[in-house]
Amino acid sequence: MSTGPILVTGAAGFIGYHVARRLLEAGRPVVGIDNLNAYYDPKLKDARLAELAKLPGFQFVKLDLADRAGMAALFAEHRFGKVVHLAAQAGVRYSLIDPHAYIDSNLVGFTNILEGCRHNGCGHLLYASSSSVYGSNTHMPFSIHENVDHPLSLYGATKKANELMAHSYAHLFKLPTTGLRFFTVYGPWGRPDMAMWIFAKAIMAGEPIKLFNHGKMQRDFTYIDDIVESIVRLTDRPPAGDPDYSGDRPDPGTSSAPWRVYNIGNNNPVELLDVVALLEKAIGKAAIRELAPMQAGDVPATYADVDDLMREVDFKPATPIGDGIARFVAWYKAYHRL
Repeated sequence: MSTGPILVTGAAGFIGYHVARRLLEAGRPVVGIDNLNAYYDPKLKDARLAELAKLPGFQFVKLDLADRAGMAALFAEHRFGKVVHLAAQAGVRYSLIDPHAYIDSNLVGFTNILEGCRHNGCGHLLYASSSSVYGSNTHMPFSIHENVDHPLSLYGATKKANELMAHSYAHLFKLPTTGLRFFTVYGPWGRPDMAMWIFAKAIMAGEPIKLFNHGKMQRDFTYIDDIVESIVRLTDRPPAGDPDYSGDRPDPGTSSAPWRVYNIGNNNPVELLDVVALLEKAIGKAAIRELAPMQAGDVPATYADVDDLMREVDFKPATPIGDGIARFVAWYKAYHRL
């Protein structure tokens, strides 16, 4: 097995930046890749990379996941011992506008990751899945042991496809893979296309904020530090096959192959109206609310069962939403020099 540096894909992205930073601060060399696309302001991505460049052991390569030759060369050069794959075309609503971006990044790109791991001795591939795989499931909290065959967006479908593709490589090539089903991540250095940023920006500017499902939408908001802690702990725990797995009664959350998936969520759904109230408190200004119906591809609520994560790494996300929002607002004001 290779003992090369850790590859973090999407290193200029929100979660990728934080994971790379945490690994580097622990003295673990990281190669970060990103294509720096314009899905949102590249200046924010550049600013994250500038922070990472200050830390010893970081090397950045500008590369697109869908570049088959480029990806093969990268893996052959570094022979990564571990890969934390966080690059993807994100966003439920954008998948209704530009579906091809999701195929190129999330399916073609993921195939290139799997092939790189397979041919270069990678000991563990961790990859971002999403709470979106739960689709039209309504039994709460969402459990990894329940079937997830009814995605409501192409984005969710590509994330479910990643889990299936990873399973086939775990089975065929004994590549240990761990899927990370993230639930509504927020915090400093977050994404401008996500609710927390959109709401904060509008409140500060005195502009109306649109609350879908009339503000009754519930999300399992998960603070970035809890996401990072979960990932870093899982990095050093490649899965083994489950000896008790039964093909007669297949459990969607385990396998005879070295394959696992975990929910990484706060285990505590919060209504959007409550999030707005907490933002108003942290910012010190009232919001102008505009209530709107549900949007295509969205789900009314998410809520993570994290028992398996807790059993595996003795940790579960638990940052209170009020604390997390206060930290996000403080960062947001500093970043924008407000």
